[in-house]
Amino acid sequence: MSGFKINDRIIGDDDPAYIIAEMSANHAGSKKRALQIIRAAKEAGADCVKVQTYTPETMTFNSDKKWFQIDKGTWEGENLYNLYQKAYTPWEWQEDLKKEAEKSGIDFFSTPYEKTAVDFLEDLGVEFYKVASFSITNLPFLKYLAKKNKPIIMSTGMATLGEIEEAVNVIKENSNENLALLNCSSAYPSVPNDMNLKKIKHLHDTFNLPVGLSDHSLGSVAAIASIAMGGKIIEKHFCLSRDIENPDSSFSMEPAEFKKMVADIRATERAIGNIDYSISEKEQESRRFRRSIFAVEDIKAGEKLTEDNIRIIRPGYGLKPKKWEKVLNKKALKDIEKGTPLNWDLIK
Repeated sequence: MSGFKINDRIIGDDDPAYIIAEMSANHAGSKKRALQIIRAAKEAGADCVKVQTYTPETMTFNSDKKWFQIDKGTWEGENLYNLYQKAYTPWEWQEDLKKEAEKSGIDFFSTPYEKTAVDFLEDLGVEFYKVASFSITNLPFLKYLAKKNKPIIMSTGMATLGEIEEAVNVIKENSNENLALLNCSSAYPSVPNDMNLKKIKHLHDTFNLPVGLSDHSLGSVAAIASIAMGGKIIEKHFCLSRDIENPDSSFSMEPAEFKKMVADIRATERAIGNIDYSISEKEQESRRFRRSIFAVEDIKAGEKLTEDNIRIIRPGYGLKPKKWEKVLNKKALKDIEKGTPLNWDLIK
C-alpha cells in the first residue's frame, strides 16, 4: 500500500498514526469555546482538529412527524431538526477556526454532508475531507466530493462490505486514490462488543488502503488496541469538559484523557516496532542472568562431575545448559572451587 499525504504528514503502513480531535458539538454554541478547543487539542497532542459543516436545513426537514423523532439511544426524545440546531457549527465561524488551527500548528478539516458544504469548504481552502458513516451510501455526493481531488477519510459504520466497496469504487472511478477508511461503530457511545477491531486488518487487506478507527467508545482501550491491529488514523471526540452539556459531551474525551491516550498510542507504536531478532544492548546485559553450569561443591582434580557437585543455575558465565550431558560424569582436570563457572579448560 502506498501512503498519501495530508499536509506534511504521510498516512501509510510505516508511519505514525494520525490522531484527530473531533470537535463536533462540543463548542456548545460558543465560538470562544470552539477556539479554546482547537488550542487544547494541539496541547493534548492531536495532529488535527475536525469540525462538521452542515445546517439543520441541509441535514433534514423540520417536521414533528414520527419519522423525524429519535426514540432510543443518547438522543432519545429529540427531534432531528432540533438536534442539528443544537449541534451544528455555524459556517461563519469556520474561517476563523481554520485560522486559529493554522496559528496553533494543528491541521484543520471538516465533514461536509452535501454539495453546498463542499463548495463552502473549497472556498475556505480546506485541504482534505471526512466522509461520515451516514454518508457512505450517498454515492452522488461521494462522486462530487471525489472530483475535488482532495484526500478523503471515510468512516464505515453501519456499512456492509458491499456498500463499502461501492463507495470506494465511486471515489476511485473519479480519479481520487487518496483515500483512507475508518472502522466505526455508529452507536453513541459504542460498546466493546460492537467494535470488531479485527475489521481494521480485513479492510486494509481487502481494499489496500490505510485504515484506522473512528472511536465513539468511552476511554482509550479501543483506540490503543486499534494501533496494534494496524490502525493508522484515530478519530476521537474531544471536549474541554464533559460538564459542558451538548449532544456529544457524554462520549467525548477531556484534554488530560486525550493527552494520555496520545502518549499511550505513541508508546504502543514504539512497542510494536519491527520484526527483528537481533539482541538489543539491554538484552545483552540480561543474557548474563541466564542459567549455566556451575560447580556447587569443591571438586578435586580427577574427581567426577556429578549431579551432586555441579548444577545448572544462574548466572550465565559457565557452559550452556545444552552441554550438560557432555559434562556429566567427566573428570576435573584440576581442583575446582565451589561457585566456579565450568569451562572446558577445567574438564578432562
